[in-house]
Amino acid sequence: MKNYLILSILLPLLLFSSGCTPATYEITGYTSSSINEEIPVPVNAKQMSLKAYSDNPNFKTGITYELKHIGGEQGLYVPSDYFEKLSEAGWVEVEEERMGHVHFLKKSDTVIAIVFQEHTFEIIEMMPGFTF
Repeated sequence: MKNYLILSILLPLLLFSSGCTPATYEITGYTSSSINEEIPVPVNAKQMSLKAYSDNPNFKTGITYELKHIGGEQGLYVPSDYFEKLSEAGWVEVEEERMGHVHFLKKSDTVIAIVFQEHTFEIIEMMPGFTF
């Protein structure tokens, strides 16, 4: 009887603690973004939408991808391995311009913004000549 009591207490605690463990994303490789071939994108990220920004003079084009848990809880965590790949491709983050979950990166004269949410990320290519 004592063993059943202990089991009935420990089992729900074990299930609860494993259910609250944060999920992680998995990147299986990289390919080129459809808006700019110099921007690597995880192969297993699903393209959701392509956007043309006629209402914002700073935005050239953008694309949204879905990848479960890429931005962590509420999009607040930077996917470090993805940023390492961007750095390897020559993209440098302009850290002083970071705004929460919006990150700006620059390569030569091209500036992009990457906006992370919990399960999606959007890559926005800025207009040529964009300055902060």
